Amino acid sequence: MSKPFYPKSKFSPYRGGQSRDGDRGRSSSRAQTPAEHGPPLIFGFHAVEAALANPARTVVKALMTENAENKLAALIAKRGVMVDRVSPRDLDKRLGADTVHQGALLEVEDLDEPDFEELARLAEGKPLLVLDQVTDPHNVGAILRSAAVFGAAGIVMTRRHSPPLHGALAKAASGALEMVPVARVQNLSRALSDLKDAGFTIVGLDGDAPDLIEEMAWPKTVALVLGAEGKGMRELTGGTCDRLVRVAQDGPLNSLNVSNAAAIALHAGVMARRGLIGRR
Repeated sequence: MSKPFYPKSKFSPYRGGQSRDGDRGRSSSRAQTPAEHGPPLIFGFHAVEAALANPARTVVKALMTENAENKLAALIAKRGVMVDRVSPRDLDKRLGADTVHQGALLEVEDLDEPDFEELARLAEGKPLLVLDQVTDPHNVGAILRSAAVFGAAGIVMTRRHSPPLHGALAKAASGALEMVPVARVQNLSRALSDLKDAGFTIVGLDGDAPDLIEEMAWPKTVALVLGAEGKGMRELTGGTCDRLVRVAQDGPLNSLNVSNAAAIALHAGVMARRGLIGRR
């Protein structure tokens, strides 16, 4: 796979304080872990528990230690899933010695992708998150978890230069992958234009923006755009935004991991919807 081209952009989220080191030096051409080869895999107790509890998730095969199977016995029985009993070492061999699996692994089928237009229509005043080539699965998983906690309507990301929706991402999401719809699009700029046509205000996080997200008067329908780790939004993406904002800061460091920036932005949205922050 060839290394993707990321044009230099003035819309860098880390210069003023949003995201710098989240990708750990990786691009979408990074070496894949064993869990990212072959069929989609879900591992880790909370991720497996949420997948079993999700009737929309098809489970092909379940491999668990005795302890994990006992803890998940009620869900296993409800789903009628046959479990192959394995040892922790068996899962280490399957997933890699450094993978934290907590004794539970599912082979699954990918969830049906929501229709992008339907996802936008059903937002109902809650923000959509738009990820511009955020490639690290741990970051996207953490963003999904924040989206579930703070009530985002869903996530939109590019079909290319985005991590697979299983494996390390599902583990980092801690069950949120089963709760937050994710729509993948071919052309992000066109998707943002479609959101505008649907009445969304497009707000990008940019560390050099003059306005603070904590002071923003939140539109009823908003899409929050976050750029790639260490690179920020591409220039075309940033130019498509209706406005740019930054996270307030008051410390010796001037950078945030992209998933932390997403959590702060989503929390600001909750506070604004409750009338607790934002100019009126």
